Amino acid sequence: MRTTSTPTHCPYCALQCGMALSPLPTGGVEVVERPDFPVNRGALCGKGRTAPAVLSSRVRLTSPLVRSGDSLVPATWDEALDRIAGELRRVRGEHGPDALGVFGGGGLTNEKAYALGKFARVVLGTSQIDYNGRFCMSSAAAGGIKAFGLDRGLPFPMEDIPKTGCVILVGSNLAETMPPSLRFFSELRENGGTLIVVDPRRTKTAEQADLHLMPRPGTDLALALGLLHLVVAEGRVDEEYVAERTAGWEDARAAAMAHWPEYVERITGVSVPQLRETVRMFCEPEAAMVLTARGPEQQSKGTDTVGAWINLCLATGRAGRPLSGYGCLTGQGNGQGGREHGQKADQLPGYRKLDDPAARRHVAEVWGVDPDSLPGPGRSAYELLDALGTDVKSLLLMGSNPVVSAPRAAHVEERLRSLDFLAVCDVVLSETAALADVVLPVTQWAEETGTTTNLEGRVLLRRQAITPPEGVRSDLEVLHGLASRLGVEKGFPTDPEEVFEELRRASAGGIADYSGITYRRLAEENGVFWPCPAEPSGPEEHTSASVHPGTPRLFLDGFATPDGRARFTPVTHRPAAEEPDDDYPVLLTTGRVVAQYQSGAQTRRVDELNAAAPGPFVELHPRLAARLGAAEGDPVAVVSRRGRAVAPARITADIRPDTVFMPFHWPGEGRANTLTNPALDPTSRMPEFKVCAVRLEIAGS
Repeated sequence: MRTTSTPTHCPYCALQCGMALSPLPTGGVEVVERPDFPVNRGALCGKGRTAPAVLSSRVRLTSPLVRSGDSLVPATWDEALDRIAGELRRVRGEHGPDALGVFGGGGLTNEKAYALGKFARVVLGTSQIDYNGRFCMSSAAAGGIKAFGLDRGLPFPMEDIPKTGCVILVGSNLAETMPPSLRFFSELRENGGTLIVVDPRRTKTAEQADLHLMPRPGTDLALALGLLHLVVAEGRVDEEYVAERTAGWEDARAAAMAHWPEYVERITGVSVPQLRETVRMFCEPEAAMVLTARGPEQQSKGTDTVGAWINLCLATGRAGRPLSGYGCLTGQGNGQGGREHGQKADQLPGYRKLDDPAARRHVAEVWGVDPDSLPGPGRSAYELLDALGTDVKSLLLMGSNPVVSAPRAAHVEERLRSLDFLAVCDVVLSETAALADVVLPVTQWAEETGTTTNLEGRVLLRRQAITPPEGVRSDLEVLHGLASRLGVEKGFPTDPEEVFEELRRASAGGIADYSGITYRRLAEENGVFWPCPAEPSGPEEHTSASVHPGTPRLFLDGFATPDGRARFTPVTHRPAAEEPDDDYPVLLTTGRVVAQYQSGAQTRRVDELNAAAPGPFVELHPRLAARLGAAEGDPVAVVSRRGRAVAPARITADIRPDTVFMPFHWPGEGRANTLTNPALDPTSRMPEFKVCAVRLEIAGS
């Protein structure tokens, strides 16, 4: 045990708040503030403060488990790894490599995400790999790549937010999902700037806004188009900027002009005066930003919706200028880095495209394999889960809990149960791990060193602070052990810094170029923003004279497109994949609460957090509750075409009367994702988590 505190980062959301871990005399560690880290300046939410509770052997796995009949029983590591390798070999021999599936997570470190993608393609030879980050940022990523040629959550550091003139925050309740970030928006208002929040609920974040717009769920695209219409009609287009720095304006303008204010009011429920006030507040300052989150993105038209908000920024000259631009608030801890280095179905390290011959040659050379041996793109996350038990016979899963987190979750659970073989690597016995044939206990944030990339594109170093319990191994050790058993003796080191050094070479020259970043730099500089290419001297040990400084602010000198111009996207409003009808007359939207995180696999094991958020609920408007005959606390059944969930009523005027809200952190009868619609965005393959049609019943009536 170390005797001094260890600087590191929170294991939860994409802020990756700086913290330090200090040893306790009685054993274990406690969190202490780390005010030198600029993203949170020492502030932490309840999840971050209590994170060491999940390190306790009382709540976490410390031995491999193998299935014997209906039970999981302890086993040795050799027994567990031999069984996994044997089953993977058998399935591949009987059905071919694409019968092997791999599913990763946005919480895995860059080193793990990189190694997992390499393992799938080099050792297993399968194309069937994707990760739960597909459920998080994929629509924003697709929209950003279309418009700018590059996807990075925020193209500027968080510290720029208080200095701009106006922020439109679309579909984010950051006061609960990433509370330390709220100070940047409070400082924005203290500095004379304005905050506009777009959300169908009056959340804790919306309470801070100068203007709160409450659109009908699924209509964010129409809202953005209506605002752009008014920008044109009121003569607020930055014509010089559009001419010099963009392409495609004429078609985008024509599409927007079909969305006149009164039409948009009918679709969204946002009044024409509010639309006009939004345009005034956004356009009058010299600088302004649009930030989106899961609300507009987790829709079957999420990519188009993001494109419409980007169009608004481009038409008003807000992108690629100081203190301005479009950004996405990434969700998971390494949601940004997790999609950059190869665990996504269509990507290779460095954010390279898997179907790009040059990218395949570069990465294959680093890996020491024939480019033709690399499989092509595979299925996206939900499509992969939907294929389990049919085309995909076995699954290796790391860092995800789709039994709770996937759309149409009961169906996904059925698919998992139908597999020939399921192996899960996790810290705790999650609902998904409980279905597995083999469960491997792996190290977590404070027990290992590795890098993550936060929502700003800032690459960070998490440092090991404690020794993991006996019987626990790292994911890198798991992949090394499996690779060697499957005949690949080299290429899967267990030391994270060694893996990162290879990642640097694999990413060199790619969009997400990490080649100029080293562990030493990360420790000395409090993180480095990508892209950060190596200087001509190569990616060897840096010197102050040759080191690239990193890129905290993107696009100031041009966009990452072939001609340096941003692209408008002509888009038009279309309904959600599932609209209310006589049988299912109410809209359901889902989200998070402050005390729990994602599927709750970790946070639900922390007593303090459970006391603050003990279980699921159904939030509904008093008028809707009166029609149903529901009182506060009554068990309400929410029924969709896919399933049924039951939770206590929480009655509040802070939600639209045509909408109910459920948080998605809990399994059991309150499992919200039993209800959600797996309809996919045609570009990003994002499921439509944020809107579906339901009916309400008093449970038991």
